[in-house]
Amino acid sequence: MDQGKIKHLCLRGQSTGIPDNIVRLHNGPMDVLNLETCSKAFGSKEVLRDVCCSLHSGEVLAIFGRNGCGKSTLMNILFGTLAPDKIDMRINDKVLNLHDIRKRRLIGYLPQHSFLPGDLRVRDVVPFFLYDGGDQNKVFYAAGIPEISAKKINTLSIGQRRYLEFLLVGNIDHAFLLLDEPFSMIEPLYKDHIKAHIKVFVEQKGILVTDHYYEDVWQISTKNMVMEGGILSEVESKDELRKHGYLARKDP
Repeated sequence: MDQGKIKHLCLRGQSTGIPDNIVRLHNGPMDVLNLETCSKAFGSKEVLRDVCCSLHSGEVLAIFGRNGCGKSTLMNILFGTLAPDKIDMRINDKVLNLHDIRKRRLIGYLPQHSFLPGDLRVRDVVPFFLYDGGDQNKVFYAAGIPEISAKKINTLSIGQRRYLEFLLVGNIDHAFLLLDEPFSMIEPLYKDHIKAHIKVFVEQKGILVTDHYYEDVWQISTKNMVMEGGILSEVESKDELRKHGYLARKDP
């Protein structure tokens, strides 16, 4: 992967000159992302049907749903990398142009597929994402990172690589963070590390997370929704997930 693509993915947290009434200072009022409506179809298949939800700083919103139901499609739209057929999205009551989301660095996104170049060492990747030395140290001195800082990305385990990607994206100064399958196929140790950092990140951000390892997500979420038939519905219990067909009756 070339350096230009790394820069595109990481969207480093430098000063943007965004007015304070769009993005808060960390000691200011709560940020609110409101998705009033969003629809998306691929050919004749309607994936999202007037989807709506809200996300506040301090919240971890979990979206559950089966493969292909539209969770990743929604995240790509929120991040501005996929055009919807219809959308009304606002942050702090300001209507957003999707083309401005990445330029203004309002929303961070951890995609479900790995994006780091395998031939670089961990210590050399970090500055691509974080300019400030203090922010870099949040990664370099995070649990488990000093032991792998001299290793090349392509020698890391799945869990080590995913954890590193999560730290890099999570430590950028976005008001909102989207996590697409942060727990999938990784070792329990790194699941625990990620959960611990989510508890820290959510003090300053609103976080939206989806993962088929639903127990891991359920443990950290403060609000839960399920996507079924292109529609998002709020749920408050695992029994409601069963009613929506996401969990089998035998699942705990």
